[in-house]
Amino acid sequence: MISGKEVAAHNTRESCWIIVHGKVYDVTEFLDEHPGGSKIILKYAGKDATQEYDPIHPPDAITTNLPPEKHLGPVQPDTVEKVEVTITDEEKARQERMSNRPPLSEILNLHDFEAIAQKVMPEKAWAYYSSAADDEITIRENHAAYHRIWFRPRVLVDVTKVDWSTKILGHRTSMPIYITATALGKLGHPDGELNLTRAAAKQNVIQMIPTLASCSFDEIVDAAQPGQVQFLQLYVNKDRAITKRIVQHAEKRGIKGLFITVDAPQLGRREKDMRQKFTAEDPSEVSKAGSDGVDRSQGAARAISSFIDPGLQWSDLDWFKQITKMPLILKGVQRWEDALKAYDMGLAGVVLSNHGGRQMDFARSGIEVLVEVVAEFKKQRGIVFPNPRFQLFVDGGVRRATDVIKAVSLGATAVGIGRPFLYAFSSYGQEGVEKALQILQDEFEMNMRLLGARSIEELGPDLVDSSNITSHAAAVPSDRLFEGNYETLQSARLKEVKPKL
Repeated sequence: MISGKEVAAHNTRESCWIIVHGKVYDVTEFLDEHPGGSKIILKYAGKDATQEYDPIHPPDAITTNLPPEKHLGPVQPDTVEKVEVTITDEEKARQERMSNRPPLSEILNLHDFEAIAQKVMPEKAWAYYSSAADDEITIRENHAAYHRIWFRPRVLVDVTKVDWSTKILGHRTSMPIYITATALGKLGHPDGELNLTRAAAKQNVIQMIPTLASCSFDEIVDAAQPGQVQFLQLYVNKDRAITKRIVQHAEKRGIKGLFITVDAPQLGRREKDMRQKFTAEDPSEVSKAGSDGVDRSQGAARAISSFIDPGLQWSDLDWFKQITKMPLILKGVQRWEDALKAYDMGLAGVVLSNHGGRQMDFARSGIEVLVEVVAEFKKQRGIVFPNPRFQLFVDGGVRRATDVIKAVSLGATAVGIGRPFLYAFSSYGQEGVEKALQILQDEFEMNMRLLGARSIEELGPDLVDSSNITSHAAAVPSDRLFEGNYETLQSARLKEVKPKL
């Protein structure tokens, strides 16, 4: 075992050791490659960096990215110098805002969670969760697209009893939504994704576990209740042996569906997140690193995603069929031709998604693509939806049960919701997620009644008017709650100039 005194001696750019989860790593050669910059690592040189490391890295990030010879071994626990955490004035102000949150009883909708989260989350965490690609047109369009779909309610229907439960890939859920995969839950709350797991169990909805969770995969599965259904979102690793191990381990642990992300061969430019990276960097360290050709400008996002394989292609899907019996769903399909190809290859379904607006700006919304896919499947093959053989899912921009009802009426089996649940647990923990799910349950009950639909089976295209879905300039009343939460992009600014005495 290595003594804390020996670790403490390696506290410079020339020789930098850190401790993470009781183990010592030599990160000297990694300083200039670290996507989060060298400043944050050097701050913990010779010390225990676990507290800083945990929220912004998947558990295996350090073991995966550092070669084995840089794993120096365990540290003697009683010899490690405690790191003094200095609470900044900014953090004190944030904690005060946290103590002034309204009670959960005053949270009326999913927009409210976002409004509170924006005020009480650390700035870096808010930037990572809320950021989207380029000019953030698509993230806003994802929500706006639902406003171009209007209802055609039935009247004089006995709606004394309404039932909005359904099945996703054959598994019962209390409503046609699932908690979709979102990375780095501990940025928002110390319990990270476990907040989602526990709340999903209480409300009987399905959670999709992300590849890039802050909690380990086994931790999340272990937190599930007996019989609780979970899916896995997969980023395909360049090293297929790693991917095979992840997939087969997931199947062994009882995961019921594998959602393979196909819209991220390269990371989108998320400028809110990138600006956090610039503000966190030490200018002197940037100049020391020199023009080494390493792009470290992409903030938390790039820091965790360099393993993703840009060479993933259709022919790889046969390999997935050979290594697992789990249903395979492509996550991130954006046109009917690719959806039809997935159908022809015998996959279980597709998620019509643009990655929450975080990848290609000006990609169309999932709900718009849904209308196109349903129309073309009928035209090309006479296939209608919902269809048990091939299920359509949508995500992005959903804030109300009415959004979900529109998608299901147009042929979706269910809808993925991501950011609102992050905002819920970032501001109120597990109870916040439970409240968010209950708000949706209440909205489903009311709106199913008002629409004249007694069950999910009674939802159909005759209950909606989607004729304006492709008219991106259609005039609709503005959504003040959504727009009020939207934080506009910032441009580059001059550094603060100190006034002359």
